[in-house]
Amino acid sequence: MSDKRTLSVYDTQAGDYARLVDTGRPYPRLESFIDRLPKGGRVLDLGCGPGNWAARMIERGLEVVALDASEGMAAVAGERYGLTVRVARFDSVTEIEAYDGIWAHFSLLHAPRSAMPGHLAALHEALRCGGWFLLALKLGTGEARDGKDRFYTYYTEDEIGGLLDTAGFEIVAREHGEDVGFDGTSHDFIVLTARKP
Repeated sequence: MSDKRTLSVYDTQAGDYARLVDTGRPYPRLESFIDRLPKGGRVLDLGCGPGNWAARMIERGLEVVALDASEGMAAVAGERYGLTVRVARFDSVTEIEAYDGIWAHFSLLHAPRSAMPGHLAALHEALRCGGWFLLALKLGTGEARDGKDRFYTYYTEDEIGGLLDTAGFEIVAREHGEDVGFDGTSHDFIVLTARKP
């Protein structure tokens, strides 16, 4: 993510966002993802936000690399959970076979559509064989800004499925739902769990 207006929202409202997502309750989607990984496995939390998911992964015994482009979010993650966040954009992921899992939970939806194939290819390279990738996105078409001026790219299920297939991923689970976002509006979403064969 490199959109300055989107980063400004996260930098200035990181504390508010952290309070929204940190419910203090178990998160079944995250627990299921962790359960798929080897004990002590290495995970990239891509777009870690305020650090709540990364902190839980560490609690469960994983080695976590937390990455976010927002300095505000990185600061909150450090204050709340003692995390050291790599402040960098999505295209900074250049490792080869470095991770057992990659958690991209409503983060890559901020990347331009034109950049998504390259991001997915790089993430495929960064995963070890047999590694797991969780990708959550809002469903729809086109690119737009929400009520908080954040940039979004929307995908149909067929479109994002095709992109994952082209990148070499095997989709093993799909979840659909509806939720209210940070800007207070409702949206349909999809969560795809995929594997690097």
